[in-house]
Amino acid sequence: MDYVCAHGMRLAPPGRLGRAKTTEGTTNHVGQQTDPLAARLGFGPGQVVQEFGWGDDVDEGLRAAIEDVVGSELVDEDYDDVTDGVIVWWRDGDGDLTDMLVDALTVLDDGGLVWLLTPKPGRDGHVGHNEIQEAATTAGLHAMTTLAVASDWSATKLANRGRGR
Repeated sequence: MDYVCAHGMRLAPPGRLGRAKTTEGTTNHVGQQTDPLAARLGFGPGQVVQEFGWGDDVDEGLRAAIEDVVGSELVDEDYDDVTDGVIVWWRDGDGDLTDMLVDALTVLDDGGLVWLLTPKPGRDGHVGHNEIQEAATTAGLHAMTTLAVASDWSATKLANRGRGR
């Protein structure tokens, strides 16, 4: 029997090593079980998450899972109040990644999460790690963890380098 999470990722069956990390999500603000991969991104109930770079190719299941975790819809690029986190869908050819990251930081609260979502290697629009690291460094960030979060997308966590923005 296959065990699949909300956005189609295959999970380990119950009783297998690592079960707690791969098959159990968290509980959102209304007591519903949430997607474990979306929860691993570190977002929590009540947070405001801003989304940049939405397109027809994004993983709608992952978007919905993040919305389940935070308990509300993602806010768009035009949102101008303080946010707790950012997701950026980015593909090769989308423009200047450094500029996008600087824009994404504009209303992000101190310590807020930034996840850069890029097509996996071998997919159209793949962005290399060196390009991500260079853009992140120029924007005052550092590329940290990279996770496979959907069938076509990877997510790279970007953290503040410790100096002021």
